[in-house]
Amino acid sequence: MTTTDIMKEALTLRPFEKAQLIDKLISSLDKPDKEIDELWANESEDRIDAYDQGKIKAIPLEEVLQKFR
Repeated sequence: MTTTDIMKEALTLRPFEKAQLIDKLISSLDKPDKEIDELWANESEDRIDAYDQGKIKAIPLEEVLQKFR
């Protein structure tokens, strides 16, 4: 079966079945990735160091949220 065939078949499903399929597909993408975890750990350490050295400043959450209201 090709991806196109699978898509055509999936589109014939009832809404609840589509939701189940979507949930399973998304869940299959959410697997631990050691490399990504390490990159995020390094990024967070770099940001903490920059904050401690005064290179960046903290912004209060309320100020950030106001931009989206």
